[in-house]
Amino acid sequence: MADDTTPSLNAVGPPPKGDNRKAELLARTVEHIDIKAFDARPIIDGMRKMSFTSRDTARAADILNMAIDDPECSVWLTLAGSTSAGGCMHVWRDMVRAGMVDAIVATGASIIDMDFLEALGFRHYQAQSEVDDRDLRANYIDRIYDTYIDEEELQKVDHTIGDIADTLEARPYSSREFIHELGRWLSQGNARKPDSLIQACYEEGVPIFVPAFADCSAGFGLVRHQVDRMKAGKPYLTIDAVADFRELTDVKIAAGTTGLFMIGGGVPKNFAQDTVVCAEILGHEDVEMHKYAVQITVADVRDGACSSSTLKEACSWGKVDVTWEQMVFAEASSVVPLIVSDAWHRAGWKKRRKRRWADLFTK
Repeated sequence: MADDTTPSLNAVGPPPKGDNRKAELLARTVEHIDIKAFDARPIIDGMRKMSFTSRDTARAADILNMAIDDPECSVWLTLAGSTSAGGCMHVWRDMVRAGMVDAIVATGASIIDMDFLEALGFRHYQAQSEVDDRDLRANYIDRIYDTYIDEEELQKVDHTIGDIADTLEARPYSSREFIHELGRWLSQGNARKPDSLIQACYEEGVPIFVPAFADCSAGFGLVRHQVDRMKAGKPYLTIDAVADFRELTDVKIAAGTTGLFMIGGGVPKNFAQDTVVCAEILGHEDVEMHKYAVQITVADVRDGACSSSTLKEACSWGKVDVTWEQMVFAEASSVVPLIVSDAWHRAGWKKRRKRRWADLFTK
């Protein structure tokens, strides 16, 4: 039977104050890798002469560099999975700051639960050993494989999202538009950690689309916003997922030639690819398939999905050209730093024109 200082495993709520078990579990933070601090070109050059995943990784790096070097190409980044929590968060930010990325399509977890959480001054933590997940629950700690998030900190994210929503006009917003407002809020001096991905995208004119926006801490915050407004008899803010699709298709139409650098798959990958079909439905028969495409995933092809099909399969749907495509079957945090460091040091981004597609919607 639990005493007064031991939280019940079935209890809901944070552990009692003064309990140092939680502090022990959250003693070591995740440090994000800096792709500028090392030069991966010799490694990629060596991998190009190898086989298996190494050669696939080198070809993926070559295709990303081709997309960056192509003056007509707009590069899109899609994010699924937990690489941001695992240490790649600054990779995406540095790609934006350098002008290697013109638009982002992501899961809500990547943008809100991970990036916005750190922008508020919170961190992700390394798991130190095998711990019973019931012990983690009792200490209000959420686990992503071998990474921890403090649930108390995550709930502060939920409430902050709701508080920001309370300050905005009560009407429908695309996820792109709402995240733009988050970037504005951070850049106005509210960020505890400067230069988050959201803030960098706001300042660089890079739109972020989250097609399933309610499936993250933003969802909890917006539900609270709506419930509070309903109780008060006031109108409330909503997220318009169709507007997301329309706006990203507008970007595709404006961009012309496009390249996809896709981490994981799922909704972000399919959403970005579907813009070609959507443009055709709207009568733009001259919109080309995505010219360059790289997907890094551990998903299998045998179940008919591969986290939203292989890139060659996507060609049959009119989404991706297969001349310059590469699947890399690897855990993303193990190969992304090499691929992006290689692109950084080859420096094709220095000659790129930043598209600032967010300006399409703010004029």
